[in-house]
Amino acid sequence: MIDANLANFETEVVEASRSLPVLVDLWAPWCGPCRTLGPILEKLETAYEGRFKLVKINTEDEQDLAAAFGVRSIPMVVLLKDGQPVDGFVGALPEGQIRQFLDRHVPPAAEQPEDLPEEQEPPLDADAALEQMQQALATNPADDALRGQYVKLLLQGGRLDDARRAFEPLAGRLAIDSLASALKEWMDAIDAAAQAPADEALRARIAADRRDFAARFALAQRAMAQRQWTAAMDELLEILMRDKAWGDQAARKAYVAVLELMAPPPQKTADGQPPVVDPTVESYRRRLSMIVLS
Repeated sequence: MIDANLANFETEVVEASRSLPVLVDLWAPWCGPCRTLGPILEKLETAYEGRFKLVKINTEDEQDLAAAFGVRSIPMVVLLKDGQPVDGFVGALPEGQIRQFLDRHVPPAAEQPEDLPEEQEPPLDADAALEQMQQALATNPADDALRGQYVKLLLQGGRLDDARRAFEPLAGRLAIDSLASALKEWMDAIDAAAQAPADEALRARIAADRRDFAARFALAQRAMAQRQWTAAMDELLEILMRDKAWGDQAARKAYVAVLELMAPPPQKTADGQPPVVDPTVESYRRRLSMIVLS
């Protein structure tokens, strides 16, 4: 069990969830149901023998993180995979219901790759997915949606030059294609971050002048370059709360781009079933709406 804060959140929660499911318990010392739920979650972390990681966030001490998760009632539990929230619940559920919740997301103890049924193939790794997308684009180069996901995967793999070349056919669609626009913002952020002063120098400028929006924007771009999405949006929010139109809407455009980049690829859902909603994305989207409408 790990106690998370702003300093270690990216490592202990976001990055850790790329290796195994991370269960985040948002609680407070004064909350009676939290004191009931906490020991159950700790017991289950031991019982599941490392198949998920338990992280606790004290919402009294870490109010920024609580706001990022859109906390309205506690205890609140959120499960993350691959850097994204995928499910959650509110309230102190009985142990049996929590086990049912975990079993929907945590791999069974006996599951091994060689035990997969013959007709079931393991998920593609990044290189295989890229190769598959590349072949599909060779067959249908006009598939802009696929091209956008291909460029996104290249950027996630650090292949900036390849991403730029693959992006070229999308350059004329920035005004009508939200993913293309977001990818352009991301590549611009990567370029800018390489030329920006060190974070310590930027934070010193902000400490001297909280309206040094250029320094905040540079920090946001560096966070984008490092795929620290919530950190980027937090810096952009600091700008937007003080000047919604700063930099010819540069902060707003970057913020919207991050929301787009955090969204998972479009997936088909069963008839009548809504797509899975990312609570972090929804929380930050609401915060932007409140600022824009204020």
